[in-house]
This record gives sequence, C-alpha cells and structure tokens, in this order.
Amino acid sequence: MSPRPTRVLLISTQPFFQWRGSSIRVKFNLLALESTGYSVDLLAMPYGSDDAGVSARVYRAPRLPGVRDLPIGPSPAKMLLDVSLLFQALYLVARHRYRVVHATEEGGVIAWLVARLSGARCIYEKHSDPASYAGSGLRNLLMSVYARVEAFTARHADAVICTGPGLERQARAYAPEAVIHHIPDIPSSLSSPDAAVVAQRRNELRDSPGDVVVTYVGSFAVYQGIDLLFEAMPRVLDRFPRARFLVIGGSRQEIDARRRSLGEYAARVRFAGRIAPDELPAWLEASDILLVPRLAGINTPLKVLDYFKAGGAIVATDTEANRLILDSACARLADPEPDAFADAIGALVADPEARRRIAEEGRRRYRERYNFDVFRSRLADVYRSLSGAAGGTNAIPG
Repeated sequence: MSPRPTRVLLISTQPFFQWRGSSIRVKFNLLALESTGYSVDLLAMPYGSDDAGVSARVYRAPRLPGVRDLPIGPSPAKMLLDVSLLFQALYLVARHRYRVVHATEEGGVIAWLVARLSGARCIYEKHSDPASYAGSGLRNLLMSVYARVEAFTARHADAVICTGPGLERQARAYAPEAVIHHIPDIPSSLSSPDAAVVAQRRNELRDSPGDVVVTYVGSFAVYQGIDLLFEAMPRVLDRFPRARFLVIGGSRQEIDARRRSLGEYAARVRFAGRIAPDELPAWLEASDILLVPRLAGINTPLKVLDYFKAGGAIVATDTEANRLILDSACARLADPEPDAFADAIGALVADPEARRRIAEEGRRRYRERYNFDVFRSRLADVYRSLSGAAGGTNAIPG
C-alpha cells in the first residue's frame, strides 16, 4: 500500500484566479506541488474565477458587502478579509492534518500562527516590497506595520521563498538567520501560441508589412512608468512613421483617458484592454519590440519573463527593478525620462538586426532559467528541505 500524499494548505491573500502576478504565481505553486505528489488545499480571497485549471480544493473567505473586487495593494477591505482568512485557516487546520502551511505576502503571519498551533511546518512566500505601495500618510503607516509583520514572519517561518533577488536581499536584512530560497518567477502562461493565431495577430497589428509593433503589457499604475510611456509615444511616432504601439492592460476608464491624451497620435496606438494570460503569448510573439518602463520597486517585473519567452526585443528603463534581470545583452536600457526612452525605442525600430540579437538572448535565458520545469524543481527542493523526504508522498514531520 502506497503512503498517503503529504497534505498542504496554501494561503493566498490575493483573488484567485485573476491575471495578476501573485495569483499567477499561486497557480504555478499549485500545479508544481500537485505534479510532485502533494495534496493541496487553497485558501484564497473571495474573488476571481473558479476555472483555474488546477485540481486543488479551493476555499474562500466570505465576501464583504458592496466589495466586488480587490485592487492591488493595501486597503481597509483587504485588512478585514485577512482577518477572515485567519479564522478560515484555523477552521481548516482543525479539520485536516496539514503537514505544511504555505502562504503568500501578509498571509505568512497567518501561516505561522496556524502552523504552530497545528504542529505543521510554515513556508512564507514574499512577492513584493512594501515600499512599492507608498502613497498617502495612512497608506505609509499601514505599510510600515506590514513591513514589521513581514520581518517577524521571515524570522520565524521554517522556510522563506522570495521571487526575485531584490526581495531576497530585503528578507535577509530582516532575518539574517532565516532559511531563504530564491525561486524566480516564470512567464505568466505555460501555453505556446498556435502559429496561425500569431500570424493573424501580426496582420491585425500592421497596416503594411514594414510596420514595427511596439507593445506594452501591464497595469496603468504610476510605478509601472505609464506616464513615461505615454510621454515617449509621440516622440517615437513623430520620427518613425512605421511605428505602431499596442497597449495591453488598463480599465475602460483608464484607456479612454489615455486615448484622449494622445490626440492625433491615437490613430497609431491600439488599446487591447485586458487579455487572458493564455491568449497573451500570441500578441507578444506578433510584436517586434516589448516595453518595460518600470520606475519603482525591487521585484522583477513578471512581464519581462513573458517577453523572454515570446522572443521580442526589450526596451526597459535602467532602474533597480529591471537591472535585477536585464542587462545590455538582453535589452536596450534607457534612463527613465521621455527623450531617452523614446530614443531607445527608436534605435530598435530602425535596427532589425539589433532586435534579433536581443530577442535571441532573451529566449536563451527563458530556456535555461525561467521555465516551469526549473520552477517545479526548486519548489520541490524547498519542501524536501523541511523534511529530508525524497518526494511529495513522504510525510513531513510536524
């Protein structure tokens, strides 16, 4: 008789499933653990799609009246839901024999508490830098509290996982004695687009065969460099008649405002809105140049990995977040101001050979470092390190 799979409770403090970095990462955690032999239950926020393509049983915190979704970053609603997650987690560990409680972001302190009460091991997974959510006085106060909670969790968890080298450095500063693992993010979709679909997208995005498509993917948040992007666009379009911009992301209201701000240039900018992760690769492969105008933060932008996989030539701001994973071999780096960013884009619009070299280097890095097989292997190593077990069907001692 084969041994029972080790049972894991994974706690996500984000909606699941939605197209945002933490939600995508949680999905990959589920897929990796399931394929390694673990039995996983997910406890998540009460928003998102139930059709995530995973076999885990999904439990959700109850919805708050009048709250239809959760924005990225801290909010009073999210704090109330975190308390609800705590009570849900206590209920689940009382009913089930979990060997590991694994949580993301502020859920790490919930995981620590319920793991200690139930005799399980605790894994804390750090996805972001609290400073990247700075804003008003109240928000800054909340993030200061959050940073202290994060530091406590990092010091007391049995293992800490960080998604990027900048976050790893921050965690080591919090907790020099902690067992910290760096497991890089991977592209947001595991699918590869059909060649016919890519060809269709390529035709849709060009008015003529010589057009060069320049694409941005992401939210319209200030730290993403969205103002920089829209200030650079007219400079590029004035100098290069064959340039065409594609913007993926943003709400309808955000898109309408940006379209109005472009005036006459809007005719050469296509707004695709939000696109499902498994549809995104075809749009990226149909593009020539892929943009990362990020201004702030110390965590690697997830879109860079999608860009590597797609084989597009990257133009990025020369900032700390981008330098964590990009260099002059795999991207054209520019100072984070409109003229410099526009010049970098224009240089690649005019140089197809440079686009080819940059794209090939990005694809090589995807194949060697940033794919699901590497991700799954590294996550399995973290779990084995807690128990010395050889695989997912071996019980981790409580």
